Amino acid sequence: MQPINRPVRDQWEAEVEAPTARASEALAAARFAVYGDAIYPDATGTLRLSYGKVEGWTYDGRTVEPLTTFAGLFDRATGADPFVITPRIAAARDRIDMDAVMNMSVSTDTIGGSSGSPAINARGEIIGANFDSTVLTQRNAYGYDINVNRSVIVTTQAVTEALRNIYGMDHLLTELGAD
Repeated sequence: MQPINRPVRDQWEAEVEAPTARASEALAAARFAVYGDAIYPDATGTLRLSYGKVEGWTYDGRTVEPLTTFAGLFDRATGADPFVITPRIAAARDRIDMDAVMNMSVSTDTIGGSSGSPAINARGEIIGANFDSTVLTQRNAYGYDINVNRSVIVTTQAVTEALRNIYGMDHLLTELGAD
């Protein structure tokens, strides 16, 4: 595929990525000239510490709970996009702890570049990793709203459950000291 895809990729990099990067740099410079250090940079390459609570939110009159579980995953699995479970996960259903928390929403002030950052509880234990945010959090580049901005954390409980009971990777859990 490389010989076929390379010209398309080269064109994409030259005509889309490069101009976008230049425009982003110019925009960042203009924003800094106007606002100075009153606004914060993208988290990529910068040390960023944030704190928050595991909590849901209300949007458009609907309460969104802060935790998801494997049971909720299977409850929502309709077989139609976007609610399709892979055959491997479906086959492991009887081995999975359905009460294991998969994801949690947290009221941290995060922005692009925070993905992969550890989530640490008050006891200093790693309890998950930041991997996304709610759509309302996209405006965090301009301001933080504690009422609706939420980071999405995949829990170590979910990763452990998946490695052990879906993927059969006990050896990796042993290596990580998580068994």
